[in-house]
Amino acid sequence: MSNPFVEYAVPTAGSLPHGITSGPDGNLWFTELGANKIAKVSPSGVFTEYSVPTAYSGPWGITAGPDGNLWFTEYGTSTVAKVTTSGVFTEYTVTSGSSTGPTGITAGPDGNLWFIENGANKVAKVTTSGVVTEYPVPTYRSFLPGIGSSIVIGPDGNLWFTENGANNVAKITTSGQVTEYHPPTPNSFSQSMVAGPDGNLWFTENGVNKVAKVTTSGVFTEYPTPGDNGPIAITSAHGNLWVTENTPNLLAKLTTSGFFTEYSVPTISNSSAFGIAGGTDGNLWFTDQNSNLVVKFVLVP
Repeated sequence: MSNPFVEYAVPTAGSLPHGITSGPDGNLWFTELGANKIAKVSPSGVFTEYSVPTAYSGPWGITAGPDGNLWFTEYGTSTVAKVTTSGVFTEYTVTSGSSTGPTGITAGPDGNLWFIENGANKVAKVTTSGVVTEYPVPTYRSFLPGIGSSIVIGPDGNLWFTENGANNVAKITTSGQVTEYHPPTPNSFSQSMVAGPDGNLWFTENGVNKVAKVTTSGVFTEYPTPGDNGPIAITSAHGNLWVTENTPNLLAKLTTSGFFTEYSVPTISNSSAFGIAGGTDGNLWFTDQNSNLVVKFVLVP
């Protein structure tokens, strides 16, 4: 295939498609930060959008939950919520109040959903019935306001997350004990993270144009991107790491030995490749905020 990209326009104009994940129904589910909606797109490009009940909620991160629902964070209203695959919502207020600013979210190994509270400087978990427990992060102002941090399950059974305001990455046990590690480059602005195929954690360093890996014992290796290309989101698929680079609009493949291959997204002007996930169809899917697109990168014909 000469052009592996297939671009699909989101039906709602100015939706700012943001976080994306693979759903249990075989569709890709994503948040529409600008339109206050959650949407799904089928592998063939058919969209269905659902309006979030609370106005101006700022839906941000999204993940598939252990209960068969999609769970997402509402940055603007300090809420976590779930939506069924048929579009029924249930929202839960985070206990710290109105300034928590939840962003990244993932399903934990303990059957709970774990998420970042940017405004409260905490990591929290929520049960599938909506009970929230919060844990403070040791470093003050670990998270930058309005900029999402990422949280994932590590190969060691802990939750790992980025602290974009403190130049740290950290792990938290399911009982709430936090250990922080410091990447070697100052002001690295660690952002998105994924468990890699090599047993390490991989993350983007948007502030220094690098992608880095850290072992579960806290040893770092950094790899500069080929240019000043603004790495944002990262995922793992087919034995490699895949990174969205929004300056310019690129998708990059990174081997576990640190070799980059970059692909230019067809829509370049004023674009912003953002969240990325592997689909059940074996292909990669990512959101393009400024162009109001969801894009498929064909790995499996």
